[in-house]
Amino acid sequence: MTTPPEEGEAVTGGEAVVRALASHGVTDAFGIPGTHNLEIYRHLRAYGVRHVTPRHEQGAGYAADAYARVSGRPGVAITTTGPALLNIAAAVGQAHSDSVPLLVVSPGMPLRHPRQSTGLLHEMRSQTEALRGVAAFSHRVSSVEEIGSAVARAFTLFRTGRPRPVHVEVPLDLLETVEPAGPVRRAPLAGPPAPDPAAVGRAAEVLRAARRPALVLGGGARAAAAECAALAEELGAPVVTTANGKGVVDERHPLSLGVSLHSPAVQKWLVDRDVVLAVGTELAESDIWGPPPALTGTLIRVDVDPAQMYAGLPADVPLVGDARVLLGALLSGCRGGTGDVPSDPGDIPSEPGGPSKPDDVPADPVGVRALRAARDDETRTRDARWLPYLRAVRRVLAEDAVLTSDSAQCCYYGALPHLPLGPEGRYLHPTGFGTLGYALPAAIGAKTACPERQVVALSGDGGLQFSVQELATAAQLRLPLPVVVFDNGGYGEIREEMAARGDTPLAVDLPAVDLPALARAYGGRGAVVRSSEELADALARALTAPGPTVLTVPEVSDVPEESPR
Repeated sequence: MTTPPEEGEAVTGGEAVVRALASHGVTDAFGIPGTHNLEIYRHLRAYGVRHVTPRHEQGAGYAADAYARVSGRPGVAITTTGPALLNIAAAVGQAHSDSVPLLVVSPGMPLRHPRQSTGLLHEMRSQTEALRGVAAFSHRVSSVEEIGSAVARAFTLFRTGRPRPVHVEVPLDLLETVEPAGPVRRAPLAGPPAPDPAAVGRAAEVLRAARRPALVLGGGARAAAAECAALAEELGAPVVTTANGKGVVDERHPLSLGVSLHSPAVQKWLVDRDVVLAVGTELAESDIWGPPPALTGTLIRVDVDPAQMYAGLPADVPLVGDARVLLGALLSGCRGGTGDVPSDPGDIPSEPGGPSKPDDVPADPVGVRALRAARDDETRTRDARWLPYLRAVRRVLAEDAVLTSDSAQCCYYGALPHLPLGPEGRYLHPTGFGTLGYALPAAIGAKTACPERQVVALSGDGGLQFSVQELATAAQLRLPLPVVVFDNGGYGEIREEMAARGDTPLAVDLPAVDLPALARAYGGRGAVVRSSEELADALARALTAPGPTVLTVPEVSDVPEESPR
């Protein structure tokens, strides 16, 4: 590693970028070098920043997104100008939808570039305007010294509020310009806003009086997993989660309804609750797969984002702040304590030994088992095709495994509700924005962040081909990465929607592709598996094989037979 420049020492803009990243603890970046960003790449190795090169900028964005989700550290992606930046825009939009701290750094047109087009390479009217539409902000710097401030501004957002993606643009002439970089600018060690003690007391009072409480948990509850479980047990409250909240409370817990907000039976049940505590969730259409239910009880919302208190379903009792701190205070209040907000998250009260284990809870509290059965009856015929395979996946994987998901039927109908996870594991799904092609590059990012954990990508044949070239990336890195693909011969969801409208399906049936052979062409492995037992055996081998292994599960009869390995 290089010795950081002294305060006032002149450096290039490219070095100032890497210095700013390293000063915030960045050790990994994803991206593709190009003509205009070479001065950034020149300094990565010297500052100890490891680089992963996906085969497309969208893949770089999805990989950095997943890196952030599983590591808890912001993901960083580096692109060049113009088309490269637009390539990553879909990933930025997905990160914005799922509240992921993603920093995209790119060059831009020169400082004094004229408004009139000159035909400069990768020229576009305004990169910052394009990225402002999908990011929290796009910051174009005007000096080498400002680079440090722009990066610190991004990390301040990541640390102090609802995390969102950010774009920092450095004019390409500044990247090569040697100027004093100024002092190292670091984001302050500030936390989320302090909660209102009166509101916490009111919420604890409402919860203590509840006769039919429920917990709805989103991705914002993840850091408070232990508090969520303990509060659910204290209240005897069933727990339902969004896709991003999957596994916050162990889905095998007697109080867990899993990812079930889309179920009519669960929605009807939720409407009948006298108190609903929603933690770190938008309660959005993409979570519920329809309009939000008209709740009849009191809605308590816990969120770091004040705007969520009146967005969608407005809160009757709003609690703005850190979920772990707030839930710790609510737990204390419900146990007969004062409900005071701890001054430090480490002061959160708990019973000796922590929250009780699932085995300490009655086998079927408040009819959860019957509600689960009603939920599953709604989709039993549709979902039956995936269940044996998902049970095989669960049987093989470790508790802390990471699964990455695509916008595919096998994922949102299959794995989200039917593959149980606990808080040790993670399930990364592109909700809201609903991009295709997320699973494979996201798995690469997750494995980069946590090489010791098992990582498996779940996809459909249509979605996989949006980013199938990233098999080459996984092969180059020799990542043991199973990619389980349920092949329904095209875009199955859209095919079914067309048929439901009475339309003749059009442009949704894709010619069969020998995906295992394609994996081998990229330097990996592959096989067609036709039973859950075959999948379990192949998956176990793939978890230790160097490089990606594509395991195709046919849902149509014309999937090519396995060719020789």
